Amino acid sequence: MTNWMSGVCEANGISIHYLRTGGRKPPLVLLHGLTGSGACWIPLARALEDEYDVVMPDARGHGSSSTPLNGYRYADHASDVVGFIQGLGLAAPVLLGHSMGGMTAAVVGSQIATAIRAVILADPTFLSPERQREVHESDVVEQHRRLLALNKGEVLAQLRLRHPQRSSELIELIAAARLETRIDAFDVLTPPNPEYHGLVSTISVPILLVIGDKGVVSFETAGELQNLNPRLRVQQIRDVGHGVQYDQPDRFEAVVRAFLRSASAP
Repeated sequence: MTNWMSGVCEANGISIHYLRTGGRKPPLVLLHGLTGSGACWIPLARALEDEYDVVMPDARGHGSSSTPLNGYRYADHASDVVGFIQGLGLAAPVLLGHSMGGMTAAVVGSQIATAIRAVILADPTFLSPERQREVHESDVVEQHRRLLALNKGEVLAQLRLRHPQRSSELIELIAAARLETRIDAFDVLTPPNPEYHGLVSTISVPILLVIGDKGVVSFETAGELQNLNPRLRVQQIRDVGHGVQYDQPDRFEAVVRAFLRSASAP
């Protein structure tokens, strides 16, 4: 990580902070989920930096990026990513997004597929309207408000207890990201989400959907999406939930790397 770049890109009216491994290699843009940050991708970026220029932006309201007074819906996040790609002059990047970042990547892919090489969706927030309402009406915002009142040591202790299998490095990165997530960012949970069947059906580049067997996107939903778009491949990782890249990092890296190589083949 010693040679990585930390920078700021002005795009879509805000400042987007990012980490970047650099080099004259194919660009790979990693989009984190709600309460995450670009830095949460460091373990994966380290594994892939020999072959890819890995770019890890902080979404608005997260990390060191701007916190505007409004504009936290998926259309706003997608416009940020489009502006970010253009601002850095990234040529035909692959987009990889998890959770909120996965939905954002799907929106971007449906809008500018001619400007990207492929899309990887890691258990994106493809929720039914009923589930969207349940999440929005839950106490998730109040939970985060209480977390922000804690110090980092207390947050670390909670995360270690909840996720004992995760590495110490990853726990540290996730704790820092959560403490840097502003309450405004939770407005992304306001229904309705973009209609994901329509999004996936219009993406004209190769798509990899990575899911767990206990995550958000079911194997049945993945099959429906495959029927809508023959370019979509599905990879299910067993014994893992929504945090697929956190809880099975080696298996996640392996399926991502295999897809990236196939997507780059002539």
